[in-house]
Amino acid sequence: MSGFENLDAIVTLADQMQVDEGPTVLINLLTVSPEDEEALLKAWAHDADFMKEQPGYISTQLHKGIAGSSTFVNYAVWQDVASFRNAFTNPEFQRRIADYPPSAVAKPHLFKKLAVANHCVE
Repeated sequence: MSGFENLDAIVTLADQMQVDEGPTVLINLLTVSPEDEEALLKAWAHDADFMKEQPGYISTQLHKGIAGSSTFVNYAVWQDVASFRNAFTNPEFQRRIADYPPSAVAKPHLFKKLAVANHCVE
């Protein structure tokens, strides 16, 4: 993978992983060259297999942009930030990052649900 970029210019993923709260949702925006899409899907599935065995993991879903887009969004629900942090910093997961194609760029960020009257619940 050519790298990680922060989705938020002010608050980094590293900053977020220092917070103890939950539940939390990982939104990871992934971009890749069109010719590397299959390699990205293979690497992502390998990572998803690892993550679903980790304590605090709840679920994940990968989405692909339409109309020929090679942009993907991974939405993963975790019990809390500590569980995500432990899985993300696990040496096995860190080793797996090398399996992504060189053109892949990940922009992970952690979120929490909000309640907005008449629209969504916390």
